[in-house]
Amino acid sequence: MALALPGIRPLMLLAGKIFVPESELNWQFAQSGGPGGQNVNKVCTAVRLCWNLRGSPSVPEQFRDRLLARLGPRLNEAGELVVTAREERTQHANRRIALAKLDALLAEAMTVRKMRRPTKPTAASVRRRLESKSRRSELKNSRRGPLDEE
Repeated sequence: MALALPGIRPLMLLAGKIFVPESELNWQFAQSGGPGGQNVNKVCTAVRLCWNLRGSPSVPEQFRDRLLARLGPRLNEAGELVVTAREERTQHANRRIALAKLDALLAEAMTVRKMRRPTKPTAASVRRRLESKSRRSELKNSRRGPLDEE
């Protein structure tokens, strides 16, 4: 069920790189717990946003592989990425929060992580470590008593 709300465009830019049409997003609404008094019992403000990442034609292949690799555990059996929001008292605010969560998830998954370059310890750190070991060894040896030979 897609509602036209101000501030939500029919074509959205997610993670700064992917244009997703509103028709690909599946919105579900339910009654939400928490603050709101009697309003909670009669208004469906909780939002569940489902987006079929595996079957989305708007995701380029180069991004799809990276997203599936990084977001794989978050996908359900149908290949959908599910985001929920129930923090606010209005459905409109929760829709905005759900979109922001989806955008943040995709942005984090899209970032290319820098490869760690293994480094060697500096000569000074190696020297300090060995000196510390020898001091500790001398201390422990000094605690030993003389060996009795019989």
